[in-house]
This record gives sequence, structure tokens and C-alpha cells, in this order.
Amino acid sequence: MNKNTKTQELHSNPTTQGAGEQIMNGAHAFMQALIHEGVDTIFGYPGGAIMPVFDALYDYSDKVNHILTRHEQGATHAAQGYARVSGKVGVSLVTSGPAATNAITGIADALLDSTPLIVITGQVGTSLLGTDAFQEIDVVGITQPITKWSYQIRYAKDIAWAVARAFYIARSGRPGPVVLDFTKSAQNEKVNFDYKPCNFIRSYIPVPDIRMDQIEAAADLINNAEKPYALVGQGVILANAEKALKEFLEKADIPAASTLLGLSAMSTDFRLNKGFLGMHGNVAPNMKTNECDVLIAIGMRFDDRVTGDLNTYAKQAKIIHLDIDQSEIGKNVPVDAPVLGSVADSLPALTKKLKPASHTEWVESFREHDNREHDAVIRKEVYRTEGELTMGEVIHKITEATGNQAIVVTDVGQNQMMAARYFKYSKTRSMVTSGGLGTMGFGIPAAIGAKMGAPERTVCMFAGDGGFQMTIQELGTIMQEQIGVKMIILDNRFLGMVRQWQELFFDERYSFTKMHNPDFVAIAKAYNIDGKLVTKREDLDDAISDMLKDDKPYLLVVEVEQKGMVYPMVPAGTCVTNIIM
Repeated sequence: MNKNTKTQELHSNPTTQGAGEQIMNGAHAFMQALIHEGVDTIFGYPGGAIMPVFDALYDYSDKVNHILTRHEQGATHAAQGYARVSGKVGVSLVTSGPAATNAITGIADALLDSTPLIVITGQVGTSLLGTDAFQEIDVVGITQPITKWSYQIRYAKDIAWAVARAFYIARSGRPGPVVLDFTKSAQNEKVNFDYKPCNFIRSYIPVPDIRMDQIEAAADLINNAEKPYALVGQGVILANAEKALKEFLEKADIPAASTLLGLSAMSTDFRLNKGFLGMHGNVAPNMKTNECDVLIAIGMRFDDRVTGDLNTYAKQAKIIHLDIDQSEIGKNVPVDAPVLGSVADSLPALTKKLKPASHTEWVESFREHDNREHDAVIRKEVYRTEGELTMGEVIHKITEATGNQAIVVTDVGQNQMMAARYFKYSKTRSMVTSGGLGTMGFGIPAAIGAKMGAPERTVCMFAGDGGFQMTIQELGTIMQEQIGVKMIILDNRFLGMVRQWQELFFDERYSFTKMHNPDFVAIAKAYNIDGKLVTKREDLDDAISDMLKDDKPYLLVVEVEQKGMVYPMVPAGTCVTNIIM
């Protein structure tokens, strides 16, 4: 056997035998399966146990764009960002052992935030399983609690079935992450490839049928309400039900507020959009929770950052909960009228049953709290004319400069809450952040994925000096691919949110929260990324203009006040009306 023959067998390109029969190795079969599922972008990092797949990927580079991240956590967060703005399933590809465990944070993040994600991990050969071979780890065992499905592919004959099932589970119902642990032997085995998409799994009902008795009960409560109030979650965005939501709210004249992940389901200037819920949300949305007579939760979960003390939460109201996930209904807050199903189906059905209504006085009553918040918080945070720069004014100026058209990606901390409060939205799928897990380091890689998922849109990523340094290596990915993300570091030389808690609740004992930072602009320059440091208010507008003048990557570092506070604030575990300003 000559060298060329050996090379041909090693790569095992697909061959045709008989009438349409394709014989290929498992790695090529896997790539073919991904293409059948519409995958055009993968974020990953190669290594020993996944090398056959990466070798096959070489042959499909005209069909699938692989983005080489600098860390496996970065690959999963990038896939999340891609999924969140594109509506597609995000895909990451990593090797075994430490690569798989590095991906765990992104997988857990995707579960809590209902992000459709498939993570493919390499694994040792089937004959070596259980021997503690080099870089062997029980990926399925580790990831089962944080996935919708976790499966080990041991034989090439199972590839097509497993991939089809994985994509169906990840994208259907309440979306979430799936892990496929792919043994090296299965990657190398020959298989007769035959792909059939999956659209049914016995005992798995991703979208429950709408029950009209539930619709009737909910409609009756709303039609008799004097102070109806809606809470809008990410379920609206995931179901592409933004138009249905607007029609529902307008018909019955219902004011609404958004959870963190629900932001951008309604445009900021929509008449009935009353702002942002939660610990650092707007005053009126929190106060009105305990004043309304009917509370309508739409595609959201009642997490502790929204509810505060459950013993005092909306006790005066009848609760309606529209959700696709049965487990969320009644989990934290007792529900008077459950409506199980996709909001894409339940909202239009409910709207048909509503009587046109006007709640002018109730809608206008939010304004009093808005004015109080503006005077106590917003004016000095956003419109300051002297003293140190603030996070709020930087975010406000950037959203204005983008015409409120940009996608905002955040890291976690004060920067996240400030962006949620002051960035404005005119389009859906414009907020990408880590909600349930609160993952510092999320920002840079998620921004990479967001820009790949919506290359025609401006992507602005806000991070603190702490979170930025957790995944700073992904500047290498941005450099290599020339991904035009606009990165803004709100540099307060502190772990700001922890410091805020230390100031309020720990007698200003700043235990290990002060940061001594590098020259971020110089680091960006080393990666061939333009950047600028702003320390004075008078330089900010020009710096923003310079950042936005083209579609190239850019780092804007703004030194903001060291001891800025994110207000308003509902202290953890207290009543939502217990607001510090």
C-alpha cells in the first residue's frame, strides 16, 4: 500500500457503493448530519479525542464556518450568543477531559437561560471507557443534571439517530442544551450514512396542546380586572411571539414590564412598556406588582430576583401564568389560572377572548413612580455634567449613538444591570446576557457569537474590568476572525457589584474587591484591535463616534466613578416594594 492510499483511507472521504449508498467514517457522517440540520457555524477547539471530526471538518470548510476560540468556555458562550440573536441552535465542538469540563459553565448557563445549544465533546475509544485512560472523564454523568439530554455515541451506526434527536430536543419546547459525547472509535468506524430528521420522541411532549378551559379562565380574570399587569419573559422571544404580545396588551390596555431576558421583546418606546423588573429594575414595575389585581406572567419564571420575599409577593392579585414548561407553573408563586403551552399559541387564543378595554388611569399611575425614580436616580446617573463619569451616562450615550438599533451584550455585575436599565431597544433579540447563572466572563465570547449570528447589526458589549479579564484571551479570536464587536469596559477598578454589597451590608469592609488593572488599550493593540482610554467627560462623544465609524473590532475603556451604585435596589429576600434609592 503506497502513501497516497494510506492517506485516502485515513481521511475516509465518502464513497458511493451501489445505488445511492454512501459509505463513510463516523466523523464525516457526523459532519453530514450537522449540515442536514442547517449548521453553518461552529465554535470550538481541537484536541486528541475529537481530531477525526476536525479532520472531516477540513473537507466541509466551504459549508461550515468554524471559529477557533481560545478556551472551551469561550466556545460555549459564543455558541450561546449566536443562538440568542439568530434563533438557531448554537453548536460548540471540543475534545475530551479538561476541554469537556471547561465547557460545563456554558452548558449550565444555557440550561438556566433556555438557550438551544449542542456541545459535542470528544471521548476516548469505546474499548478504553472505564479504564481511566488519558483525558477520560464521565461527561454524560457530569452533564446530565445540566442538560435536556446527554448521550454518549459509542458506535458509528448511532450517529445519525443521535444528532437528529439532539437537535430536536435542543430546539423544541423550552429550548436548552444537549451534550453528545463522541468516542474516538465511533468517529473512525465506517458507516452507511442515512439521515432522517427527528420530529417525535415517545413520552416527550415539547409543546402541550392549548386547553380552551384554561384560556377561558384566564380571559375571564382579565376581562373583569381593573388593574391588570403583565410580566414579559424570554419565552415571548423564544416563541417569536412579539407581535402576538403587542396585540394582546393593546386590546386590553395592559401595562407590561420585562424580566432581564425578556428585554427587547417590546420596543422601549412602546406605549405600554413600563420598563425593567427585578432587584435593580425600575421603581414602578416593582411597586405595581403589589398593587395590581390581576398579574399575568408570560413566558417567564418567577425567580428570586423578580419576586423578592415570596411571602409578600403580589398577595392581592390573581395570578395567571402562561408558560410552555409545566414545571414552572406554580413552582414558586401559586397560580390561579395556569395556561400551559407555547405563548405563540396561547397569546392569540387569549387575545380572541378578551374584551377591548381601557385602563387609562391605571396605566398613567405608573408615571408617578417614574418621575420619582428620575429625580432620585436617573438624572444624576445619566445626565451628570460634572464629577466623575458614570456607567449610566456611558451606556446612554452609546445607545443614542447607535439609534437604539444595536444588540447589547453584557458581562455580569454592575455593568449588566446598568445596561439593562439604560440601553434602549427597537428590535427583538437585542439583549444577550447571562441571567440565571450570572456568569462573569460571558461578555466577550457571547459578543463574538452574537456578531456571527447577526453580522449586519452593531454589537456593543459592556463589561467591568473584572469580568473582562476572565475571558480576555478571546481577543485572539476577534483578531483572527476580524469580528467587528464593539467592546466597552466600564472600569471602576473594583469588583463593583460585590463592593456595592460590601458597602451596604458589610460595613464597607472591601475584602479583596479592589482591582489593579493592566493597560487594556495596550493589550488590545497587541491583538491588532484599535482602542481608546477615556477619563474625561468632554472626550467621550468623540471616542464613541470613533468606535462606531466602521465595522472593525474596537475596545473603548472608560474610567468611571469607583464607588458608583446601581440604584434602585431591592435588597435580596425582601419585599419588592422595599426599594433603596
